[in-house]
Amino acid sequence: QVQLVESGGGLVQAGGSLRLSCAASGSIVSINTMGWYRQAPGKQRELVALFPSGGAINYADSVKGRFTISRDNAKNTVYLQMNSLKPEDTAVYYCYSILVKTGTRLTFQYWGQGTQVTVSS
Repeated sequence: QVQLVESGGGLVQAGGSLRLSCAASGSIVSINTMGWYRQAPGKQRELVALFPSGGAINYADSVKGRFTISRDNAKNTVYLQMNSLKPEDTAVYYCYSILVKTGTRLTFQYWGQGTQVTVSS
């Protein structure tokens, strides 16, 4: 089995910062992509940032210049540093990964359970 476990969400005032972490564990051979999506109440889930192995990092326009994604491949962990937070950043943030499971050559998509980020005005 594979698990993505997030941490670091919470309540912060507008202009503040938070750092999210997501660790992947289990029967993993390799990780192609790690990243973050978010879903606000009444809205569809949307991309925040993706960090593919050997590829260009992709950010949503709404977070460019404020959020930074990084990876620690030795720990199978992805981070999201969120600065200058705005009330419209309030959402449940989901970790996402595309990886190869042990015993296969196939790639699978996995999601974390989500962590709430609330930005007060």
